[in-house]
Amino acid sequence: MAVMIDLRDLERLIAERNLKAVRAELSGLQDADIAALMEELKREHVVMLFRSLSKDRAAEIFSYLSSEMQQYIVEAITDQEVGSIINELFSDDAADFLEEMPANVVKRVLRNASPDVRELINQFLKYPPHSAGSIMTAEFVDLRKTMTVAEAFQRIRRTAVDKETVYTCYVMDDNRHLEGVVTVRELFMAEEDAVIGDIMEKNVIFVRTGDDQEEVAALLSKYNFMSLPVVDEENRLVGIVTFDDIMEVIHQEATEDFQKMAAMAPSEKPYLKTSVFALARNRIVWLLILMISATVTGHILGKYEAAFVSLPILVTFIPMLTDTGGNTGSQSSTLVIRGMALNELSIKDVGRILRKELSVSALIGAALSAANFLRILLMHPGNHSMALAVSLALYATIMIAATIGSMLPLAAKAIKADPAIMAAPVVTTLVDAAALIIYFKIVDLLLL
Repeated sequence: MAVMIDLRDLERLIAERNLKAVRAELSGLQDADIAALMEELKREHVVMLFRSLSKDRAAEIFSYLSSEMQQYIVEAITDQEVGSIINELFSDDAADFLEEMPANVVKRVLRNASPDVRELINQFLKYPPHSAGSIMTAEFVDLRKTMTVAEAFQRIRRTAVDKETVYTCYVMDDNRHLEGVVTVRELFMAEEDAVIGDIMEKNVIFVRTGDDQEEVAALLSKYNFMSLPVVDEENRLVGIVTFDDIMEVIHQEATEDFQKMAAMAPSEKPYLKTSVFALARNRIVWLLILMISATVTGHILGKYEAAFVSLPILVTFIPMLTDTGGNTGSQSSTLVIRGMALNELSIKDVGRILRKELSVSALIGAALSAANFLRILLMHPGNHSMALAVSLALYATIMIAATIGSMLPLAAKAIKADPAIMAAPVVTTLVDAAALIIYFKIVDLLLL
């Protein structure tokens, strides 16, 4: 359970410049909790609290802060303090931080970083956004296959303090080509004079620097690894992607998919920290597209205006048809999009998906149509033809909606678009038009 402290008491201690008491208050908190606390503090107290922390802990907490708070701190502290922070950060965290900063902040940070750190950061910044290279860390334990287990432990003890993870060690040759992988657990279980080349796993799962971060996340999830090696085009080991980095990627990708499925442009900023103008801009484009496309529904209604005049009651069934069709299509598209996101479904499964959705929708359609037929007869006794027409239209709408909902995400994937954009709003708009056409065609045949 996280330790809680009173925010007002903490601000009082900071205002009194009682830094010893501040450090005592923070001693029982996790780094992530202190970062969350700093986000709630008054701005004039943030830098003072930050300066009360030890150098190592300040860098760790800095990596948890929002980009806005990071920028505020960097602009408020001295060049020496900036250099201290950037040199203590892991290279991937430093690169992530600088990607969000304006040019003047980036220049200042790099100017005060050590030459080695600056070289590493520049290397990371050259990789495409959302690639394995952009999220990897260069702090990993490397071994040689000619080492004994005892020599390997000596190297781990000597270098582990600067590494992001030591659980998995990577075996390279003199040219940094990846040759194998061995875990610390395997080293513990082996004899001290055993040679690394004899106990290492030679069939290594790896990714390349240009691979998409979603592919990396899928591999880590599939094999349940704690980290994954990243190699360049010449198969040289340049970094690793750790589980905590992938958790952040999964969170970002899921948020982006949810936003796209709601017909919104993705935004990386939290809701409360996004301006009203930005929120409106992210929503308005898709809403405008959907509004214009929805005029097709109006044209269909206008075309069949004569049916309303002959049987005005037909209008009362339209919301039921369009809502049921839209909901059916949304269910199908959500299942397919989620399956594709988890790599359970792909374009090659189109036939199996279509057969399954048609089978499911046939059962659902039969049940709902039967219930609707009885409902109409109870509300309008003797109108068997009308009940039959509406129920048949409902059945056909459900079948069409399931087909549209399941096939649109696959079509998007086929043209290299994000399947998430073919979610509820788009599917509903298309299904509404299809439902009305089907409805009035059946009504025209059976009732008019």
